[in-house]
Amino acid sequence: MEELVKLGRNFVEAMRERRGIAHVAELYAENAESVEAVIPPGRDVRIAKGRGAIEAKREDWAAAHEIHRLEADGPYVHPPNLFAVRFEVEVTQKETGRRMTMREIAVYTVEEGSIVREEFFMMPK
Repeated sequence: MEELVKLGRNFVEAMRERRGIAHVAELYAENAESVEAVIPPGRDVRIAKGRGAIEAKREDWAAAHEIHRLEADGPYVHPPNLFAVRFEVEVTQKETGRRMTMREIAVYTVEEGSIVREEFFMMPK
């Protein structure tokens, strides 16, 4: 459990420091998957497969939004291999100028010391 807690804390720290793209190479397995609750605007798939695809997804999102505030709360651990993080992010969509607050929970599956799957859960409107 100690390794799970350490990985979760490293993850949350990276998010709080806005290293959400750079830490993918450090913390994710090469074949990791990222699963969105729904197909995000401007994308055609819910699942990004592979470390490179996850990095590209995050780069696209960061390029499309101005981040005013990002809160990452956790990790909430579920041994032997899961942790969750609660996110609240206030952003402005660059294309529309629309400012919004987004809230979601993400659950991370860990194998052999690396994140192999992340799943995002959204709050319904």
